[in-house]
Amino acid sequence: MIKSKKTFYTKDFIAEKPMQLLEYLSVAFQGKSRSEVKSYLAHRQIAVNGKCCTAFDFALQKGDAVRFSSVGEEKPNPNHKCSIVYEDADILIVNKKYGVLSMSTGQDGETTAYSLMTEHVRRRGKDNRIFIVHRLDRETSGLLMFAKNARAQEILQTNWNENVISRKYAAVVEGKVEQDSGQIVSWLTENRKSFKMNSSSTDNGGQKAVTHYKTIQRGEKFSLLELELETGRKNQIRVQLASILHPIAGDKKYGAQSNPLKRICLHARTLSFFHPVTRQKMSFDAGVPKEFL
Repeated sequence: MIKSKKTFYTKDFIAEKPMQLLEYLSVAFQGKSRSEVKSYLAHRQIAVNGKCCTAFDFALQKGDAVRFSSVGEEKPNPNHKCSIVYEDADILIVNKKYGVLSMSTGQDGETTAYSLMTEHVRRRGKDNRIFIVHRLDRETSGLLMFAKNARAQEILQTNWNENVISRKYAAVVEGKVEQDSGQIVSWLTENRKSFKMNSSSTDNGGQKAVTHYKTIQRGEKFSLLELELETGRKNQIRVQLASILHPIAGDKKYGAQSNPLKRICLHARTLSFFHPVTRQKMSFDAGVPKEFL
């Protein structure tokens, strides 16, 4: 006997008033028993605003988006290498841990954000794919976006500067940053042998790079900065901070003398953009890693 293929599908709802999630689902799925509705939560088949929710007493607010999936979300990666922040039919937003590549360098068996999320989408269909939109350095943690179809990828990459409203980072840098805020403008070139970026304060034919910063906390040995990219160049934040004599803590490549957290202290905190298909403005904030504070 041939078994029929299990089809993946979703149902979407919008909460019309504040109420507990289980109460809302009992109304939304009239005819289903309370225990069956609870099983949807236990099997990770319910998402609120794009994030899996298993708590029956979760407090829904008016306007919250509730999604039921016929196939439950897998449990979070046990190593927490890459956690899903938001997902819909076109895009996938993840919070990547430091030390994890965005995509493969060509070596067999590498665990990357791309491979983890490819495995995730293929659990719902073996032909499902994800597409690279932008990247984070291996040692940079934080928010990373993938497209889930070629159309979304093309829209995002073709008009990246128009689609992306803001990208902000948190960084712990060496030394006491005296200015409350400032702007770094320089021209970047790459050493083809070392693959290290060089920064020039004058136009030397390299790529112009602009970074804005605010000082959140300062001390004698370290300062915590918020950085906003106006341009997106390779190693931009790392090389520009080094050029003003405040390299990122742990970034030996660009001159750091300390490594207090055994990592490069750079985190992609916020990402704001226009959705490639709906054109809705979307904003995500992964917060500042507690160890940075």
